[in-house]
Amino acid sequence: MTERLTQLAYADLPESVRPLADDILKISSAALGGPYNALLRSPEMARRCFDHLDYLRFRTSVNKRLNEFAILIQARISNAQFEWWAHEPIARKAGLSDAVMRDLQNCQRPQHMQADERLVYDYCVQLSLNHRVPDALWQEAVTQMGEQAVIDLTVLSGTYVMVSMLLNATQVGIPNGGAEPLVVMDPTEIRQRLLA
Repeated sequence: MTERLTQLAYADLPESVRPLADDILKISSAALGGPYNALLRSPEMARRCFDHLDYLRFRTSVNKRLNEFAILIQARISNAQFEWWAHEPIARKAGLSDAVMRDLQNCQRPQHMQADERLVYDYCVQLSLNHRVPDALWQEAVTQMGEQAVIDLTVLSGTYVMVSMLLNATQVGIPNGGAEPLVVMDPTEIRQRLLA
């Protein structure tokens, strides 16, 4: 798979875009790569996306472990190699267990989830694959997490659909030719396995 966009270099960016690039470089493990390489081709949208992602990654009401779990769920659903590669170490550092990540990576409902992880898994999988959340699950999420966190989680999940699409459409690969962490699966199979 060949990446569809050449990598932008900082020196080649217009002067007006460099402050945004500076902000990206402060937080991105991929420098100006990953989704930012594509987003920077539309600077105004890139600024708005960056600010949106800044809230969802660093200021959200959802704790970091659960936030990163939700991102990995979306990466698995979307076969988004770069997204998984970038967020797995962040999720590990935030306290998500390797056992949970391995099951999800293998497209299986994780067996050893904590109660709050089970809730986030069920919520995000239902929302992403069925585009709805059953009443009982919605009520459980609001009761356990609070309305703000449920809204933040919902927006995070939808935002990472966009990030996955951007990465997949532009065929962003793993840096330095590293191995892809996900076996690419047909969406029907992913759906069957994760909803099981």
